[in-house]
Amino acid sequence: MLWVLPAVFFMACQKDNYDPPKSAFTGAITYKGDTIRVASGQVNFELWQPGFGKLTPISVNVDQEGAFSALLFNGDYKLDFPSGQGPFMSSEINTADKSDTIAVHIQGNTSLDIEVLPYYMIRSPKFSLSGKTVTGSCQLEKILTDANARDVETVTLYLNKTAFVDNNNNIATASVSGADIVDLNEVSLSTDVPDMVPAQSYVFARIGLKIKDVEDLMFSPIVKIPLQ
Repeated sequence: MLWVLPAVFFMACQKDNYDPPKSAFTGAITYKGDTIRVASGQVNFELWQPGFGKLTPISVNVDQEGAFSALLFNGDYKLDFPSGQGPFMSSEINTADKSDTIAVHIQGNTSLDIEVLPYYMIRSPKFSLSGKTVTGSCQLEKILTDANARDVETVTLYLNKTAFVDNNNNIATASVSGADIVDLNEVSLSTDVPDMVPAQSYVFARIGLKIKDVEDLMFSPIVKIPLQ
């Protein structure tokens, strides 16, 4: 039976020598051309490729700037967001099956921005420094006003030593409850920069929006603030 071994070894080598996926699938989560920014490592979507036996989704992470990147095999995929993912709703309905899955065709490097319907958008974020106090302000535009509308739970100013800034990565915060916001066009928060060890001459800041009954936060772009 020794003659079986080379054949088995050859078959194993063949199985292990498939080329890896090489087609880059890149893009961003957007609303009318504006990127939806989220917390690092908190939001993902799934790609399903029918016709390959048992279906197992490919999970693709959305980074804190709202962008994504994955290496895939060429072919046709179905893209959807798991229930509860992201501070938004799907904006596309597949007319064939009335679902909110998006058909994606990968043939070589493919770029696609995924259009969604956010509950709100953070508009005109601004940051200033006075002494050790950082002030952040913005306007909140309510996008969904129908039965899917949600109230603002909290708005928070986040500071951090690094460019990763969110509800899990920060050294200082200041929050205001949605119930205490009188005008969505004038939201302002302030917090002091704490002592940092080792000391550094800058901090990073951005504003986060928590929507009632929605787990994932939405964020403004990250801004580097030189310290005086």
